[in-house]
Amino acid sequence: MPKYLLQVSYTAEGAKGLLKDGGSKRRNAARTLIESLGGKLEVLYWAFGESDVIAIADMPDNQSAAAASLALAGSGAVKSRTTVLLTAEDIDQAGKKTASYTPPGR
Repeated sequence: MPKYLLQVSYTAEGAKGLLKDGGSKRRNAARTLIESLGGKLEVLYWAFGESDVIAIADMPDNQSAAAASLALAGSGAVKSRTTVLLTAEDIDQAGKKTASYTPPGR
C-alpha cells in the first residue's frame, strides 16, 4: 500500500478543540478517518513549527488519500498537506523508465 506524509496545522478553532479533546482523542479520530478509507495510520506526532501534526499513513490509493484530505479541509478545523512517499525500490523503478523532456528555451 502506498505511504503518505500528512502535515496538519490547526486553525484557532481546531486548536481549541484539541485543548478540549486532548491528543489521544484526536489521534483516535485520525486513525478512524484513515481506516474508514481502507488505510492504516502508521504513526502520528505533534510538532513545533509550521506543522502541528505529522503523520504517516498507508492508503490504498491516491483517491483515498484525496478523500482524507478533503474531509480534513472540509472540517475547517485544520489545514493539511499530503505528500506521496516513495521507497528506494520505487525510485529504482522510476530510474528505469525513459522520459522525454525539453528544458525551457531549448
